[in-house]
Amino acid sequence: MSGEAAFTRSPAPPRPVPVLADDAAALATARNLAAAFTAGAAERDLNRALPFAEVERFTETGLWAITVPRAYGGTGVSAATAAQVCALIAAADGSLGQIPQNHFYALEVLRNGGTEAQKRDLYGRVLAGERFGNALAEIGGRDYSRRTRLVRDPAGWFVEGRKYYCTGSLFAHRIPVMADAEEDGRAVAYLVFVPRDTPGVTLVDDWDGFGQRLTGSGSVLFDRVRVEPDWVVPFQASLDRPTAIGPFAQILHVGIDLGIGEGAFAATLPFVRERARPWIDSGVARAADDPLTLHALGDVRVRLTAADALLERAGRFVDAAQAAPDAESVAAASVAVAEARAASHRAGLLAANKLLELGGTAATDRTEALDRYWRNVRTHTLHDPVRWKYHWIGAYHLNGRLPPRHGAL
Repeated sequence: MSGEAAFTRSPAPPRPVPVLADDAAALATARNLAAAFTAGAAERDLNRALPFAEVERFTETGLWAITVPRAYGGTGVSAATAAQVCALIAAADGSLGQIPQNHFYALEVLRNGGTEAQKRDLYGRVLAGERFGNALAEIGGRDYSRRTRLVRDPAGWFVEGRKYYCTGSLFAHRIPVMADAEEDGRAVAYLVFVPRDTPGVTLVDDWDGFGQRLTGSGSVLFDRVRVEPDWVVPFQASLDRPTAIGPFAQILHVGIDLGIGEGAFAATLPFVRERARPWIDSGVARAADDPLTLHALGDVRVRLTAADALLERAGRFVDAAQAAPDAESVAAASVAVAEARAASHRAGLLAANKLLELGGTAATDRTEALDRYWRNVRTHTLHDPVRWKYHWIGAYHLNGRLPPRHGAL
């Protein structure tokens, strides 16, 4: 695992963050922050300027602590509010909207699988301003088996392996890594909250996707990284029993797709009013009066509004599953979120497509960077295949089949 260019820039040391009063305060804070992030979004994307300053500002608002339960000093917002915060920020900058997703995911894993001591410690660190990245996914094989290992030997506990798609880790203070330990002849999953400066941890800025360019979704390497037992949160039990971890993770992705679509729609309106030309057959002098343009924009608005309503509905199912998890409540939440995810997938892509289509050739001007909406939503919607959302939605409603419990549904 040697010979790769390590990413050496570190985030600013954590500082205590405010605890927002409630869901309404979280949403109001996100709206204000999104307005500030909009101004530099195009330039950041054009120059691939990693948003360290913006992520610091994001954290300082207290928004990264909103899913810390009230019992541990946090805001304890609903699932829908967490997703809507992602949506509001993603409307301004798709990359910034995605960066906290795995931080929130790690906190949900902690809520389900951590000991009381681990919860007090790690939730307290978030309230003290720490950010968590992720090292979950791996590439290099056709299957989904993990090759990263948690090794226990007489010298101590160690993590060994390599991860990719590690969104947010460049900006993080700790990197929760999914690793398997051999126990009783089977692989048992753990989430290990590894400080980024632990010897043997190497971050590589090798994410080269054409969209979501600023998420820091590159590689993290673990070369016999010594870890403390207190950092190791059991995860296998949260996979083996019904929990809302999967639908909670997925509703955040709904918010990201929806938010990018809302950003594209917001960018379409002034461009059509001020820059676009009507088609010669329309018989009107302004593109804003073109009847087919009006129809297309109406269609986008309806689909985005429907996706937003489905997000709200799905959030209620996730909240219910978190409060009383069992096979039925978790399945109902998974399907409700899948329905919202299918809608936000299509609405986000449609909004980004129509921005370019209705804007015309002028909308492809590189300095406008309007293509970033399409690149971002197209990249993010590849996170997991929407075709399988439709499959399990149909199987659940028609045949009563419960969907699988994992982070992709």
